[in-house]
Amino acid sequence: MKPDLVLFYPEGHAAHASAGHPERPERVETIRSGLQQAGWWEPFPRLSPLPIPGDVLHTVHDPRYLSRLELACQQSENLDPTTYTTPASWQLALNAAGGALAVAKAVWRGEARRGLALTRPPGHHASRQRGMGFCLLNHIALAAEDLIQHEGAQRLAIVDIDLHHGNGTQDIFWRRGDVFYLSTHQSPLYPGTGWLEERGDGPGKGKTANFPLPVGSGDQAFLTVVETLILPLLDRFLPQMILVSYGFDAHWQDVFGNLLFTVQAYGEGVRQLTRWVDEHGQGRIALFLEGGYDLEAGVACTEAVVAAMLGQSWQDPIGPSPHPESTGWQAIVQQARRLWEL
Repeated sequence: MKPDLVLFYPEGHAAHASAGHPERPERVETIRSGLQQAGWWEPFPRLSPLPIPGDVLHTVHDPRYLSRLELACQQSENLDPTTYTTPASWQLALNAAGGALAVAKAVWRGEARRGLALTRPPGHHASRQRGMGFCLLNHIALAAEDLIQHEGAQRLAIVDIDLHHGNGTQDIFWRRGDVFYLSTHQSPLYPGTGWLEERGDGPGKGKTANFPLPVGSGDQAFLTVVETLILPLLDRFLPQMILVSYGFDAHWQDVFGNLLFTVQAYGEGVRQLTRWVDEHGQGRIALFLEGGYDLEAGVACTEAVVAAMLGQSWQDPIGPSPHPESTGWQAIVQQARRLWEL
């Protein structure tokens, strides 16, 4: 009998660390401890990273960037003012990407119903030609490309629910018609991309959908985007699997943003995506860790999304934001619905 969930844990990831930096090992360690306490760790298989095929790696990332990245890691150089490396970072980034591949393959092949990869360092800001925003390799893009090149996938959807727009993932699939990239994120905010009008080009025209939300949007905004925009677009595209860039930094306790999402909203959003794949996508869904820097929120949000994938109930232990939600998001949703004719 296949397991309900497979996990990837990045062994040795603590060697990728920089004193005082918010992208720190504790992000993953507290999540693991929380899942252990909830009884959602030991019962499920933990997968080892797979080697990344050269054709996949070089399709997603320019070989010249990979050479620069490996050299930067050897010398512990920063890729930008906020994106650090250590001598261990190159191999750890490969391991994280290999873990993403392992989880995606297991779910695609029906060896497990759902997947959760605690990919660290994160990946969705890494583009074909550069790393940035704490990200070195784009794990979710590599996992999607591997499914296409080696598993026969023809239509995949990447749903990005991180606080920040996944500019790297969008860039990689901008001219591709086989991967539909959908993102909800705070705007304006780093990296300054992800506007409504950014919809892809060439064969990928209409296969990028961005839903930028203003400060203070809150749960109603997020769930409205999922229900009235993301799910109808999935109905049109009918992906064979959904891969989720899962960042919990939109939670109201996280210091990096102001979207004011709650644990309950994360759980409900993933529950709706899980329900969709059960009805349309052969049940294939996997989550890949991106950002999120408040440790308490990280544990609670991850437990909520795991419960959602497993079809179990879960109560928000943190509660609602003390800040009032704005209504500016309503105009964005209306514009998006007109743009996409929904």
